[in-house]
Amino acid sequence: MLSKSLVLPLISAFAVKKKISMSSSRLGLRLAVCLLNISEARRKHIVENIAKAALLGKNDNSVLAACLEAFQSIDMEVQEGIHPCLGAVDLIPIYPLTDVGVEECGAVARSLAENLVLHVPGSSVFLFGEADLPAKRTLVQRRKQLGWFTRRDFSALEPDLGAAPARRCGLTGIGASPYVMNCNVTIDSQDLALGKEIASAIRGSNASGLKGVQAMAFPHEGKIEIACNVESFEGQEVTETSEDTRYMAYSVLGDHFSYVSPHYIEAQVKKLASDRGIGTIGRALIGFTPPECKNCAEYAIKESIGEFWKIREGVFM
Repeated sequence: MLSKSLVLPLISAFAVKKKISMSSSRLGLRLAVCLLNISEARRKHIVENIAKAALLGKNDNSVLAACLEAFQSIDMEVQEGIHPCLGAVDLIPIYPLTDVGVEECGAVARSLAENLVLHVPGSSVFLFGEADLPAKRTLVQRRKQLGWFTRRDFSALEPDLGAAPARRCGLTGIGASPYVMNCNVTIDSQDLALGKEIASAIRGSNASGLKGVQAMAFPHEGKIEIACNVESFEGQEVTETSEDTRYMAYSVLGDHFSYVSPHYIEAQVKKLASDRGIGTIGRALIGFTPPECKNCAEYAIKESIGEFWKIREGVFM
């Protein structure tokens, strides 16, 4: 099966309401989001069962309910795929959207981690960001330490919480940070080395790369996909926020954040590909930008629409 993560952004609207009221200022409440990443993307019935568990399960923590369903349905011993992953539930990030600080999201993430290892035998957790106290190591730092990009041998991994990782469950990352979205661009080539060149060129760690962008190249449906994590960051002055500008902006509790526009990422990949004599096939935004996520969650809560991804006519991955 393909090991590409599923993103369920509206789960969080129900996930942490005991800790944080899950709505927005327009509704007189507060909003945080959990973009749950699972190691399954082909078997639609499993994806939908996990989403339904979050909405219909008896457990009052919807993220935990989704995780319980995911661990029952996904076996890392037989899971296969190109995309790196360490756990059946690979990542549980909590992001602030409206009137909620990242520190509070970190407390929610730590509580969720403790409940997960308590309720799921064999589950184990590593912490990152505001949940990883006192070091507050980033997700990239933790993944490098754990060999997320290359390793699939769970036996040598040391979790922060829980027992040694079981082969079925693997290792789950739980943490909190400013919003991170995903944006993938497919190039019209089967040359993985060329794709890696492009990914390296746009990576934020490159002196001439895009700030806050992490990028990898993968074979995908006979072509090469440039898969990007796009981090929000503080300190970037943004005077315009149209789709054609480099940076988009939003604010949470008076803190101003920016992120690289998906359109700009696509344009840069297209240019780099063109310089190498190839074209691009298209861009796929995985999940939502921060404002889109906020607006969709607000609408779903206001209208009491649980299975919102069906109304949007798709399972968003």
